[in-house]
Amino acid sequence: MKYLHTMIRVRDLDANLRFFCEGLGLRETRRMDNEAGRYTLVFLTADESPEAEVELTFNWPAEGGSTEDYGNARNFGHLAFRVEDIYAKCAHLQSLGYTIHRPPRDGHMAFVKSPDLISVELLQDGELPPAEPWRSMPNVGSW
Repeated sequence: MKYLHTMIRVRDLDANLRFFCEGLGLRETRRMDNEAGRYTLVFLTADESPEAEVELTFNWPAEGGSTEDYGNARNFGHLAFRVEDIYAKCAHLQSLGYTIHRPPRDGHMAFVKSPDLISVELLQDGELPPAEPWRSMPNVGSW
């Protein structure tokens, strides 16, 4: 058996591409638009693990422009990515306007949410000592 991908449904494809590509550093590997089914699939990967993909599924708005509501996505769990520098990645995500819900106080683990409230766990590759301002930051909301 070979792991292929994790699919998540998104309400705003552009906002999620900004988060996953510009924010997290994933890259788009392929895209499929299905006119008959009225959806778009976008596959993303990290250069370090190209065989493991995240599939963003965007169901096109219904007549009148409304999109599906997927709730708060807590039943999904989370995606996890290993990063070279968790402090730099969290600072970069903050600079793009994303909230770090569980700051990397220990230099090892952090959580952030996508625009569709998918929890993303960031795990430090190796060890970093606890550092400010992260060490003193409180948790924000849920993850």
